[in-house]
Amino acid sequence: MLNKLRTIRRHGNEMKFDLRELALFAEQTVTKAGDRISELRSREKIEVNYKDYGELVTSADLLSEKIIQEAIMGKFQGHRILSEENGVHNWDNFKFDGPVWVIDPLDGTVNFARNLPHYGVSLAFALDGVVLAGAVYAPDLNCTYVGIKGEGSYCNGERLRIRKCTSLLDAVIGTGFPHDLAKVQPAIERVNRLRRNCRDIRRFAAPTVDICYVASGKLDAHTESLSPWDVAAAGLIAREAGALSCNVQVVPDDIPNELYGEEVVFTTPGIFDDLLTLLRMESE
Repeated sequence: MLNKLRTIRRHGNEMKFDLRELALFAEQTVTKAGDRISELRSREKIEVNYKDYGELVTSADLLSEKIIQEAIMGKFQGHRILSEENGVHNWDNFKFDGPVWVIDPLDGTVNFARNLPHYGVSLAFALDGVVLAGAVYAPDLNCTYVGIKGEGSYCNGERLRIRKCTSLLDAVIGTGFPHDLAKVQPAIERVNRLRRNCRDIRRFAAPTVDICYVASGKLDAHTESLSPWDVAAAGLIAREAGALSCNVQVVPDDIPNELYGEEVVFTTPGIFDDLLTLLRMESE
């Protein structure tokens, strides 16, 4: 187990981070934001607008982001923030050096707007592109997932472990579809390939929670093309439960591996090689 106090030196200065304190902050912050947006939905009509490719953004997304950003700025002055809704859409030019908080204020917005329970709020802390602590809160599922690098991951305080699966034919795999209609056909082809080679597939449409399902053994793997805010906290939680993560294609040199979501794969180790071979055959 790693010491909970992480110290780094940069330009002659020391920076110290208590990973458990950061994880607790992430847990408390996503819980506060998640409870507020659930309350908002119960007492008033949610305002719905649209982003690129017809993707929904609601008043709840913006409220959650405001709550989380204010909490970070109030406690960690000088830390930078990367969030889905704050206008940083060209995130591939974002500099991940130093301390960065990565936010998904509401993952599974369509589910949320339709009163489906599968949605979550995600917050992760990364240092020089390495995710050290994070939390995902799914209010309607009553699940709070927390991960600390080197110290494991938990759901509602109970240690998470992946399901041991050694055959694709026995695997239940989660996936998703892009908002960009021009990219839907390759995703459909991926689903067809997966369905022919595994026990079954699931599409819950909230990848932060889906990836946590890999950590808890509800899914044996999850794969789709995602963004940093989708994979930051959930990816740490999955890895700390024993999952392996990688990308179907090579990760660009200027983007940290743990924050690159394009064609990402989170899987129990026993099917890692076969699943990756299957997905790479598809992309050729």
